[in-house]
Amino acid sequence: MIDLYTWPTPNGHKIHIMLEECRLPYAVHPVDIGAGDQFKPEFLAISPNNKMPAIVDSDGPDGKPIALFESGAILLYLAGKTGRFLPRTDRGRYEMLQWLMWQMGGLGPMLGQAHHFRLYAPERVPYAVDRYTQEARRLYGVLERQLQKTGAWVAGRQYTIADIAIFPWTRSHANQGIDLADFPAVKRWFDAIAARPAVRRGLTVLADRRKPVIDDKARENLFGAAQYKAR
Repeated sequence: MIDLYTWPTPNGHKIHIMLEECRLPYAVHPVDIGAGDQFKPEFLAISPNNKMPAIVDSDGPDGKPIALFESGAILLYLAGKTGRFLPRTDRGRYEMLQWLMWQMGGLGPMLGQAHHFRLYAPERVPYAVDRYTQEARRLYGVLERQLQKTGAWVAGRQYTIADIAIFPWTRSHANQGIDLADFPAVKRWFDAIAARPAVRRGLTVLADRRKPVIDDKARENLFGAAQYKAR
């Protein structure tokens, strides 16, 4: 059994989708990041960076429990555990890994900044809004060119954890200032993933718990000084 500590965010959805795609049994433990659950000692023992998602697999590689944080690392672990959604050749794996790293190091952080300055910043900062909206558009262009080249999935002809990692971040494209009509290959890819039954199931995990950031406490826990307190 896998214990999943999560919240319905793009990074959380990556793992929800992967677990559903692999049909692995899992128990969901909500980590309400607006309420500050990510700072609780019991969660920090699993995820020392106070970020979700995190997992504890009672049946780790040596038969002993293993705790993991960072969504990319969890995707790699689950793919290795099940032998699914990883290319079989060394070349294919490395080509896939570069796109997984692209999502983790570029697409996710930059789209996160676009979300923040377009939707959540306490005051509008035109320079930041323009910078991150334009960077979002540039990154969608990178994805568009890659999908035009492959004609299928991000890393080639096979649906992999790179697709699973990227997809949840593109679901809020409108909030990022992006119209998918401007990126037809991305639109085709997006619709194909959204239609997968496992993806649909994964997106329902804790969906009823998601709410807008509307109060001062949530803003403090997500964007304020609570992030920087020593623990």
